[in-house]
Order: sequence, then C-alpha cells, then structure tokens
Amino acid sequence: MATHSPNLECRMYESRYPEVDMAVMIQVKNIADMGAYVSLLEYNNIEGMILFSELSRRRIRSVSSLIKVGRIEPVMVLRVDKEKGYIDLSKRRVSEEDIQACEERYNKSKLVHSIMRHVAETLGIDLEELYVNIGWPLYRKYGHAFEAFKIMVNDPDSVLDPLTREVKETGPDGQEVTKVVPAVSEEIKEALIRNIRRRMTPQPLKIRADIEMKCFQFDGVLHIKDAMRKAEAAGNADCPVKIKLVAPPLYVLTTQTLDKDQGISILTQAIAACTEAIEAQKGKLVVKEPPRAVSERDDKLLTEHMLKLRNANEEISGDEDSEEEEDTGLGDADVENAVGIME
Repeated sequence: MATHSPNLECRMYESRYPEVDMAVMIQVKNIADMGAYVSLLEYNNIEGMILFSELSRRRIRSVSSLIKVGRIEPVMVLRVDKEKGYIDLSKRRVSEEDIQACEERYNKSKLVHSIMRHVAETLGIDLEELYVNIGWPLYRKYGHAFEAFKIMVNDPDSVLDPLTREVKETGPDGQEVTKVVPAVSEEIKEALIRNIRRRMTPQPLKIRADIEMKCFQFDGVLHIKDAMRKAEAAGNADCPVKIKLVAPPLYVLTTQTLDKDQGISILTQAIAACTEAIEAQKGKLVVKEPPRAVSERDDKLLTEHMLKLRNANEEISGDEDSEEEEDTGLGDADVENAVGIME
C-alpha cells in the first residue's frame, strides 16, 4: 500500500480536452466584463469562458437571469486551443437533445468517478493511475465505464481479468525488458467490486398505469371488484400487480420490477384482463395513461392528489347515515363507498 498522499484529482476521460461541437457540463465560477468564467466538471475543472454574446439567441436584457455563479448546466464547445489552454463555450447553441445526452453522460461519469476516487483514496493510490489502468481502458472497450461497472455487479471477472498493463524490468543480462502483467491487483479488484456493488445494485422500478372504470349494471360494484381481482391475477412473483382506487371512476395499476419492459408488459396484460372482465358485465374501461415508469415525485403527486380528493369527498358527504341510499343506490356515490372500503 502506498505511503505517499495520493493525488485524487483527475479528469473523467482519457482526452485532456473536449472536442469541438461537444456538449459538456460546466459550473459557473465568476462573471466578468466580457463573459462568464466556468469550470469543465468532466475535465478536472479546467477553465473555459462563455462570452455574453453566446448566452442567448434573444436580446439580453439581464445577464443575471441567464447565468448565475454556482449554476451547473450543459454548454457547447466552440473552440479549443490546446497550446494556450483556452476553451470557448456557448450556451445558446446547445439543443435540447444535446442537453439530455450531456446530462445522461455526466450522471454516469460522475458515479464512475465517485467510485474510482473512493477506491483510490482508500488504497492510497493516485486516481489517474487507477484511470490509466482500469477506467479509461473500460471507456474504450465498452463506450462508457458505467456499462462495464453494471456488468461487474454480477460478473466482475469477465470485465477485469482481460485488463493488462505493461511494466519495464531489468533482465538477467542487464537489458530493460517489457512485461505484460494483470492491470488489477487482488486488493484493488476487491475494493472496486465492493464499492460498485454497494453503489450500483439495481433498484426496482415502479411502473404505473391510470384507468377509468365504470359499471352501472345491477351489482356493478361487485363486477368492478371482480375486474380488479382479474387485473391483480395477471401479475407474478417477480412483477406483482396492485390496483387502487383514486376517486371514482379513476384507478391506478402499479407494479415494481427490475425489468422495465417486463413491468410494462405485465401491466398491459392486467389492463386487458380487467377490460375483458368489466366489458363482459356491460361496463367500460378507458386507459387514461398507459403503463410507464414513474419517479418518486410522480408517486408523491399521486398521493397528494388522492388525499385531496379524499378530503373533498369527506366534506361533501352527508349521506353516511341514510340506510335507504345504501340499499338502493348504484350510482357513483355508492361505487365510491363500496370500493373505497376495500382499499
């Protein structure tokens, strides 16, 4: 294990400078008379500049509304002078597609960099040495080291064992010879795998679909309950399906899975089973939002919406004590009460 203090500063990619017409992630450092000075986060914080004329395609009324110190965002590379170290950047020339691609690449690179830096710091190794022997070869082979790290969660040997490096040694005759040795020691391999598995173990995705379901036939509530059971029966152990009432006639179907395509397929089958069951009883089902992956924010918004509707229903409800209406009603109010009890 090295005794010197390791150098933990290093760019994320093998190239020291970005290519022209490439979108890069920057952080604004300060604003001067001619433009803004920024740090290129993927290139070890080397300096670049955005002229005010490159901030917007429209007339600039307020520079502070377009760029702020500390802000992190994608910009386009206009010119690179490698000899002088000058990098000119543009905010107005970056498209929505460029922004999306840059953010996706940066988020992957940031995770890889964080893992590599932690391993280097833990083992007392220079971060650049770790990149030279492991990180950049994986970028070359897999397009992005993130893709290699994903494979390493379950099969690290297939990724790390083929990596080699050259070392120079003095032979018995005093001549310098070059030997090819494994690029990864057992100590580094163990630390890398441990960190990758801790940081990159896949988390289940939540898949959701929104539907409207109605049935005004005799025993309509029971028919709706039966259709809901048919929907849930379409799930399996890996992809269990749940259906929940939001407010009549709106329901949500959800499942959690590691495989997005499988989750969407299972919910599609669940909707088909539910549709068949309710239509057999002359009811109707309309898909308001097809199966798709949702975020925690989407879940939070749904929960808030359900709470709001529930509170509104409680405020306007005045027929809980009417036994006659409970016995005879098959309208929306009774569907809500009957199905809501099941929730």
